[in-house]
Amino acid sequence: MLLAWWEPFSQSNETMTLQTRIEEKLTAAFAPERLSVINESHLHAGHQPDMTGTGETHMRVRIVSAKFAGMPRLARHRAITELLKPELDAGLHALAVEPAAPGEAVRW
Repeated sequence: MLLAWWEPFSQSNETMTLQTRIEEKLTAAFAPERLSVINESHLHAGHQPDMTGTGETHMRVRIVSAKFAGMPRLARHRAITELLKPELDAGLHALAVEPAAPGEAVRW
């Protein structure tokens, strides 16, 4: 089967992984210098009866963006969780957020 040049880039939201959707939203909103979205679902197997450790239920976001400069830590968290509210409403169980501005110390 021959694909048109645009087909690999025309993935719909329904077929995209949650991790990819989060990465795309954060990139569009914050133009990060560094971004890592980590699926930690496997670390939470058995924490609740329906938590099997499979899927995309627990995510960690590590992001460095100039847009966070001068912004209090709580405001950074709120900006990210507001942006990702549709994912949280759709079943993302936990979101760990580690935001920083360029030049700030990070533990990762």
